[in-house]
Amino acid sequence: MAIGERIRFFRNLRGMTQKYLGQVVGFPEKTADIRMAQYESGSRTPKTDLTNKLAEVFDISPQVLSVPDIDSYTGLMHTLFALEDLYGFKIDRLDGEICIRINRQNGSTFAKMTGLLKPWEEMAQKYRNGEISREEYDQWRYRYPRLEAERNEAARKKLKENNQ
Repeated sequence: MAIGERIRFFRNLRGMTQKYLGQVVGFPEKTADIRMAQYESGSRTPKTDLTNKLAEVFDISPQVLSVPDIDSYTGLMHTLFALEDLYGFKIDRLDGEICIRINRQNGSTFAKMTGLLKPWEEMAQKYRNGEISREEYDQWRYRYPRLEAERNEAARKKLKENNQ
């Protein structure tokens, strides 16, 4: 999904108009909706400072807006190929289902990726088990890595308190 589509997705998710969002990020009232329409349509691409401001307004991580272009299945496939090249992802089959794995022989990359994916798997499992709502699961995903860092900090404090 291109950045403009992500902006539209989160704007709609938050129940904002283009005019309101444009004003909140600092555009004049007269042109706020036009500017946001340009970003959402892809005729303009926001610079880093605007992307950061939009993320702040949406209460999400800026990286969520800058997802690779996966608008088409071909784009998605090339994103997966890039993950294979950069991070050692492997296409495989497990119990008759096609899956993507991390190449264990890629030592430090394997360890880093496992560390990053483990919290995602844990949160997805909590959602599947009914321990958290879809909204809580989405909040975790859209605020990643900030929410994960806050969760880890809270766990460290609790551990420290229990050890005293």
